[in-house]
Amino acid sequence: MPTDIILASNSPFRKRLLENAGLEFRTVSPETDERTVETTLEGSDVTPDDVALILGEAKAQDVSQRNPDAWVIGSDQTLSLDGRIFHKPADMEDARRHLLALSGKTHQLNSAVVIARGGETVWRHVGVAHLTMRKLDPGFIGRHLAEVGDKALSSVGAYQIEGRGIQLFEKIDGDYFTIVGLPMLPLLASLRELGAIDG
Repeated sequence: MPTDIILASNSPFRKRLLENAGLEFRTVSPETDERTVETTLEGSDVTPDDVALILGEAKAQDVSQRNPDAWVIGSDQTLSLDGRIFHKPADMEDARRHLLALSGKTHQLNSAVVIARGGETVWRHVGVAHLTMRKLDPGFIGRHLAEVGDKALSSVGAYQIEGRGIQLFEKIDGDYFTIVGLPMLPLLASLRELGAIDG
């Protein structure tokens, strides 16, 4: 019987990464309310990478409890700048504010990935990338957002590095897969070690 691997995510980007790597898996939507989980963390000393890990773990455990025999992959990504955590923009005006705040500064993407089985976490990892955005003219930001459209609303930074978003940057330190939201190399290594995929 083939190994049951589940991606606990609706993200088309994460799904495509696993498909491109040749994994056989299915997707199950987690029933985790991310904002509620984050609200419980307010006032604590958790870092932005801790938040990504806690959210990824919550998603993996949620789906794992309903599918106890499967290897469940949960993930989450936070974007942080000077201690502030950014969320996906609510609308295009919010996306404009995101890009204005990030303009000319170096922000951090924290991509957490967790594997759970039987409702318990068996492995966790956080990949971190540092991205320096060039100084952006407000007029350019408006034109850029008009060109990319609603895609700007699908990521925490209001950009996709694999598309037109690459034009926003002057320097990037970090793994491509961490930037797009799923640290693939450590994930694949762990799945091999656990015997979930051929290795």
